[in-house]
Amino acid sequence: MSDTRRGMTYREAGVDISAGEALVERIAPAARRTARPGVMGGLGGFGALFDLKAAGFADPILVAATDGVGTKLRIAIDTGRLSTIGIDLVAMCVNDLVCQGAEPLFFLDYFATGKLAPEAAAQVIEGVAEGCAGAGCALIGGETAEMPGMYATGDFDLAGFAVGALERGSHLPAGVAEGDVLLGLASDGVHSNGFSLVRRVAEAEELDWHAPSPFSGATLGEALLTPTRLYVRPALAARRAGGLRALAHVTGGGLTENLPRVLPEGLGARVDLSAWTLPPVFGWLREAGEVAEAEMLRSFNCGIGMVAVAAPEKAEAVAALLEAEGERVHVIGRVEAGQGVAYDGRLA
Repeated sequence: MSDTRRGMTYREAGVDISAGEALVERIAPAARRTARPGVMGGLGGFGALFDLKAAGFADPILVAATDGVGTKLRIAIDTGRLSTIGIDLVAMCVNDLVCQGAEPLFFLDYFATGKLAPEAAAQVIEGVAEGCAGAGCALIGGETAEMPGMYATGDFDLAGFAVGALERGSHLPAGVAEGDVLLGLASDGVHSNGFSLVRRVAEAEELDWHAPSPFSGATLGEALLTPTRLYVRPALAARRAGGLRALAHVTGGGLTENLPRVLPEGLGARVDLSAWTLPPVFGWLREAGEVAEAEMLRSFNCGIGMVAVAAPEKAEAVAALLEAEGERVHVIGRVEAGQGVAYDGRLA
């Protein structure tokens, strides 16, 4: 008597291996466009190889960083605007690497979802590749995980992993001293921090993401999804030119928490809040959410996405170089004796 029972399949359990393979084929050209000296092989191996000697390093120190995009993902998913969220993922990692003085070399992404939608996933990962190209690092691997029952329909999560290198003895911060000049590099909006509060403000104002933005000509969702600015190339150019003593990426914790991370014991920062104009998105958040100034400065970048600490005699030249590289630079303060960040003036 024959057994006619039909066995279960992985696909029926919710995991489509063929869809994953199709996604890899779709994103392969985007990954190839990020190739740089040092890359060995392509996607598909059990591990990704990178040759530091071929990348030009003699005595390298490796630097690693990992991050995600936070609840900004919720806006991207709800609006279906997925093409730039990958840039955010890369920027959050490589902007941290460069603060150590490291050149980003390669990047790996992790994309997890309940049911893989290849077109949506491809948009996200092609955005990752665009971010990598902008930062000069290679997308050399990643993982797509399909996990039924772990995520609501249409939801997904992202994580990124960046590795960079620097020559031994060239790390940042280095030599920060009292009197050093703080150069604030303008942000392109909220970047990728504080979105739980952003979403709370939008909810209180009864605005959905397709509503006209109160602070720009786009929809609210489009305006808020402006990707995190990549500061890597200008920062590395300033590092090579000399006079740059530290870099602070202004992420969660704002200026208040991030500037002290690059200051030696016994030194603090004095920041003039009138040195730059608060971008409209932050004015809206402050007014609509009745957010106190101290909370603004701890929750958001408030218009300054990166701070460069420069030697006083080199500050003008460093600022000019950064501007020539496309940055909008403001002299926002100085390093002084003390601890933490002291603020003069008000956000305006």
